[in-house]
Amino acid sequence: MRKRIFEIIETASDGDRISSVYDVGMMILIVVSLIPLAFKRETTFLLVIDKVCAALFIVDYLLRWLTADYKYGNRSVLSFVRYPFGFMALADLLSVLPSLTVLNSAFKVLRIMRMFRALRVLRVVKAARYSRSVRIIMEVFKRSRAPLAAVGTLSVVYVLVSALVILNVEPDSFETYFDAVYWATVSLTTMGYGDIYPVTVMGRIVTMLSSLLGIAIVALPAGIITAGYLAEVENDGKSPPES
Repeated sequence: MRKRIFEIIETASDGDRISSVYDVGMMILIVVSLIPLAFKRETTFLLVIDKVCAALFIVDYLLRWLTADYKYGNRSVLSFVRYPFGFMALADLLSVLPSLTVLNSAFKVLRIMRMFRALRVLRVVKAARYSRSVRIIMEVFKRSRAPLAAVGTLSVVYVLVSALVILNVEPDSFETYFDAVYWATVSLTTMGYGDIYPVTVMGRIVTMLSSLLGIAIVALPAGIITAGYLAEVENDGKSPPES
């Protein structure tokens, strides 16, 4: 019985109509569950949608936890201990917590309430289970984590160093180090919002250099991901069909 439940809730294999219906139903449920987030005011109708979707997500979470031993191929109790700490399991849990009335009441008096409610957006992550394209992209990130981590480290160091430089070159335009970090991040991504900017000649020279280097740094992960995606698509096309 539990094995059949696992087969249904996991991504459908060829010929498993019930599992395919479950996958489509979950995708529709994910989309519907995001509708309340598009409105500032909570109406009774939107609250009902949120509560019903959250209840179904909780059932899905419990079923996946119940069949964790089949997921990991290990019939020991360690599979059930391991499951809640997995990335997808954490995303599932965090996405439903804001819909629980008890937690909403606890956080209502805090300023982080809106951020807590925004965790419902994590329901989009659930769609990764049912989308072949998303699964390919996740596999690309997994296989390219070493070079992406190196580029990420380079970017962080670059932002922090650039912020120190501009803060000392033009202290009048940046009140705090955080303002300088914000400016460095915007310059790195070449967004250029214009809310904080240098006015001296030296400050503008630093900005130009920062923007030019930012283009090169931003291009690195794009190239890594593109190459990895093309390789993964090619490998996926050569893979034998699932039995």
